[in-house]
Amino acid sequence: MEVVGGEVDYTFVIQKSLVLLLCVVLSWKMIVYMCNLLKIEKEPIRVLVTGAAGNIGYAISPMIARGMMLGQDQPMILHLLDIEPASKSLEAVKMELQDSAFPLLHGVFATTNIDEACKGVNIAIMIGGFARKEGMERRDVMSKNAVIFKAQASALERYASDDCKVLVVANPANTNALILKEFAPSIPEENITCLTRLDHNRAQARLAEKLSVPVSSVKNVIVWGNHSSTQYPDSNHATVSTKTGDQPVRELLVADQKWLKNEFSTEVQQRGAEILRARRQSSALSAASAACDHIHDWFLGTPKGSWVSMGVCSDGSYGIAPGLVYSFPVICEKGSWKIVQGLSIDEFSREKMDDSARELAEEKALAYSCLNV
Repeated sequence: MEVVGGEVDYTFVIQKSLVLLLCVVLSWKMIVYMCNLLKIEKEPIRVLVTGAAGNIGYAISPMIARGMMLGQDQPMILHLLDIEPASKSLEAVKMELQDSAFPLLHGVFATTNIDEACKGVNIAIMIGGFARKEGMERRDVMSKNAVIFKAQASALERYASDDCKVLVVANPANTNALILKEFAPSIPEENITCLTRLDHNRAQARLAEKLSVPVSSVKNVIVWGNHSSTQYPDSNHATVSTKTGDQPVRELLVADQKWLKNEFSTEVQQRGAEILRARRQSSALSAASAACDHIHDWFLGTPKGSWVSMGVCSDGSYGIAPGLVYSFPVICEKGSWKIVQGLSIDEFSREKMDDSARELAEEKALAYSCLNV
């Protein structure tokens, strides 16, 4: 400290303090500047939504644009596809997305041309398909969807990005995914999945309601098999978070074993039909939300210690014939999924799982016969 004539030179002290403060400020500005240089915005991901003018497409598009599917730091460009009769509605969806001014939405492209829609897409959400009408035979529905998905598979094969990940929503979802896998051979089979997350979410919500707990407290339910009435919602491995730790659902519902074995499964299996009767239209909001959940967990990972249900290509796990697109419990990490192994399967579950596998094998044979494969 500078002393003049036995007294402190306060002018010198103030000057030194100001210089030190200036150095700190300049250093901080330099740090902020360097951080901004390193903060590189992610490249937009191109997301295809087929059937985009329909109820599910209308519901899911803003969810994706708001970041519910890919996270709050991932920009995207939406490719919207529908058939020519829906072109005006499709254009209206595009206009509404633009008018919503979503910060993450870097572009919207709407078309009725499948080849144009598939160019460069990284994610394909296949919602468009032929819905069964009253009086139609099962073979007629399968035949129409087989033709649709063969054409879509060919377009993805030619124009989609090499790492394209596909989620099939349109029913029959498992078999439509199988057809897509057959006719888009360059897309890795592990990149082609179908939606059973809606059934998974329904099972989770039904258990939460029965136990009077938040739905977030319930984890590790499983939906095995086909997205149809033969699906098997399995609560054997489900747990509930409590103050004393995770508790098995079956222990908490020990007096309701009959309900778990019968009513629980039936309510999950028939929920879609119940909604159809109530609103005179099929599930849209919940299906869109489930599709977002499916892609979100696939890309960003499942929470540690939990799994979700996805329709994926069987590798023979749990005795399911290889090649079928079947719903399994999976964990996801770094954009990949793997089937949870080593779960105990009781006799009742084995029977239900095999019933759904038989139905899928029949659907496969029917679809292939329609396509002369």
